[in-house]
Amino acid sequence: MLNIIQKRKYTYIFSILMVGISIVAISTWGLRLGIDFVGGTLMEFKISDDREVTRDALCEKLQDKCDDSFIVSQSTGEHGKSIIIRYKGSDEAFNQQVIKAVKELDPNAGQLKSDFIGSTVSKQLKDNALKAIFLAVVAMLLYIAWAFRKVSVPVSSWYYGLGAVIALAHDIIITVGVFALLGHFVGREVGVPFIAALLTILGYSVNDTIVVYDRIRENVLRTRSLANFEELVNKSLNETMARSINTSLTVVLVLMPIILFGGDSLFNFSLALLIGVLFGTYSSMFIATALIVSIYDFKKKLATNKK
Repeated sequence: MLNIIQKRKYTYIFSILMVGISIVAISTWGLRLGIDFVGGTLMEFKISDDREVTRDALCEKLQDKCDDSFIVSQSTGEHGKSIIIRYKGSDEAFNQQVIKAVKELDPNAGQLKSDFIGSTVSKQLKDNALKAIFLAVVAMLLYIAWAFRKVSVPVSSWYYGLGAVIALAHDIIITVGVFALLGHFVGREVGVPFIAALLTILGYSVNDTIVVYDRIRENVLRTRSLANFEELVNKSLNETMARSINTSLTVVLVLMPIILFGGDSLFNFSLALLIGVLFGTYSSMFIATALIVSIYDFKKKLATNKK
């Protein structure tokens, strides 16, 4: 049996380091928000297979009207070869200039889509996204505290919920931190699919955590012995580790082809999910579970000092 819980100080150090780097990246650069959150225009064109319509070529046609928000990406889907053009603002005159520039570079180009999101809608999306994440975390805390009420000795069920929430915050902060780095160094923007990925990570990570917690509950109720709570938790973790790792690997094997071949529209969602799944599995075993033992040890020492 692996002595995992006994080595928890090393996993704490690693997690603190990763969270610290992520917080620095988020506070320094922040996320590079897409038009879902800042407002703007998105147009998609089907282009000829033998034509290359690049950002530089379009900006040359548009002269000095290209700024940092003007992004051109290529993809291949059901319509064949296509380009997606994103930029802030919704000036109709500029929209027509963009369409004209695309037509000059490829006379056979056909417009597939044109979307506009206003600043009011964007602000509402941001507010709703933050509310959704906050409410999901609170709901999980309450649920775990209620579900584990029968094992409130030696650690209150509220601490199980607290451990799970800290692990969730750990997963979300690291995922957001990675995208803050990607946004700064490679210009990767985030939109609504990224928020959907964060909510999915919350659900996946807490599910993994509950599996381990449930085994702890079973062992506590079965043995009725709390002589060595740390060993009991370590045993529970060893009994569930193979299941957690195997489940995560199946998800990773599905996500990798989506990241590699799914195109730009699915990239943010699948990459965020991959990061969240990996760190969610790690935090369920090495953070959420270890925190229960740390809380138990702290309360035990506190009680001893009072005597």
